[in-house]
Amino acid sequence: MPPHMAVFLKRLLHPGRSPAALGRLMGRREASLGTDPGAAVRVRFAPSPTGFLHLGGLRTALYNYIFAKKHQGSFILRLEDTDQTRLVPGAAENIEDMLEWAGVPPDESPRRGGPAGPYLQSQRLALYAQAAEALLKSGAAYLCFCSPQRLELLKKEALRNRQTPRYDNRCRSLSQAQVAQKLATDPKPAIRFRLDGEAPAFQDLVYGWNRHEVASVEGDPVILKSDGFPTYHLASVVDDHHMGISHVLRGSEWLVSTSKHLLLYQALGWQPPHFAHLPLLLNKDGSKLSKRQGDIFLEHFAATGFLPDALLDIITNCGSGFAENQMGRTLPELIAQFDLSRVTCHSALLDLEKLPEFNRLHLRRLVGDETQRCQLVGQLQALVEEAFGNQLQDREVLDPAYVERIILLRQGHICRLQDLVSPAYSYLWTRPAVGRAQLGAISEKVDIIAKRVLGLLEGPGTNLTQDVLNGELKKLSDGLEGIKHSNVMKLLRVALSGQQQGPPVAEMMVSLGPKEVRERIQKVLCS
Repeated sequence: MPPHMAVFLKRLLHPGRSPAALGRLMGRREASLGTDPGAAVRVRFAPSPTGFLHLGGLRTALYNYIFAKKHQGSFILRLEDTDQTRLVPGAAENIEDMLEWAGVPPDESPRRGGPAGPYLQSQRLALYAQAAEALLKSGAAYLCFCSPQRLELLKKEALRNRQTPRYDNRCRSLSQAQVAQKLATDPKPAIRFRLDGEAPAFQDLVYGWNRHEVASVEGDPVILKSDGFPTYHLASVVDDHHMGISHVLRGSEWLVSTSKHLLLYQALGWQPPHFAHLPLLLNKDGSKLSKRQGDIFLEHFAATGFLPDALLDIITNCGSGFAENQMGRTLPELIAQFDLSRVTCHSALLDLEKLPEFNRLHLRRLVGDETQRCQLVGQLQALVEEAFGNQLQDREVLDPAYVERIILLRQGHICRLQDLVSPAYSYLWTRPAVGRAQLGAISEKVDIIAKRVLGLLEGPGTNLTQDVLNGELKKLSDGLEGIKHSNVMKLLRVALSGQQQGPPVAEMMVSLGPKEVRERIQKVLCS
């Protein structure tokens, strides 16, 4: 090896990490995964922390998670933070927080650690440098000294000629003397991979047999930048190898790059994983999900009361991978029913207008589980405190038994727990201000109706169920001359809630309880 190249490689490989430390890092894969890494299913979700987690990312993570759990494998979170200029503060933490919130936590991650760490690419630079050294030594890669200005000129010239911009491979043909001369003035060149030979065909588990002759349509790609950070192509190949990834499930936008990655595997002498490229998740009109849409981030859904299971349900319901699409599936059901061979090439069209209905189904399921219902009671108590605070005339409305009764009565009618603190349900927590004139406009027999309702409530042994009350209220109306049953119900609804519309009056009365109903009716008589 020429002396100038040996000096460059030494500087590249050991910019602060001892050879022993590098050896320990390299040996982790063999030590942790055994002699047959293909025996275990290991998948990874590898987002870039350049933004917070959104629905598209969640779907990729979910398919990896359910595939791993289906096969008793491991789900790994790896953060691809090599583009340091685009990192968003808090994004790395948000991605892991939201995966945990969604119920698909990684088995190994930056936060949890694991046998194949570190799980931040910025902490794995020695591995990329070692791979780059191997490629340089074998002649599969070369040093590139082209300046950003020259590369920009190439791009502009191609666009002006209506051609696809591509590198012209200028530095590929530099002699050793020219390389030595350039290293003397530019000691930190980039490294490019030679796209030589025919790209291997591969069988994608979703798209079938594929081959993309990348050498004929693009120039040699940079695999290691002059700052020592890798590009996606090198980093993903190196990390998937050393982390023992058995299956790569990623978005279909990476399908055309896979041939390039297989050439890298070939040049490094490594066995590639299986690839399955997932079709895109699009808006219902076929347009691309955009990060500029604030309502596609998981934080938005969590803050507005949507349940994780509802999100997992809707993003799988609109796609493929299951024998049939049905609403209301839980995560264990998704795992049990998932079949990678059923994933089709068709894009999944997401209709978020249906999300409230998905949420209603999953909320009702939670209400039916006593343990989950207790948690919902606590959440609703907090929401009431937050929404009404010092407006609460009677803090007995925070009593767990009362709150639970409200949830049980309104299950199936509400889509989110937050709905119960909306203006339409404010009467459940605060007493409405209802004037006598408002009631008199409905019927002149306000006093008679009020007194008869009070009598109904004070009857001995009255069972205040909804069915009993419906029958008693109908009898009460039938006993009044000159007023329709509907007007009696309208008057009582306004007296109890201050609203013209809402749940059935009998349900309102059961919700509020006899004591509170009496107080509100007596208030009408005294006004």
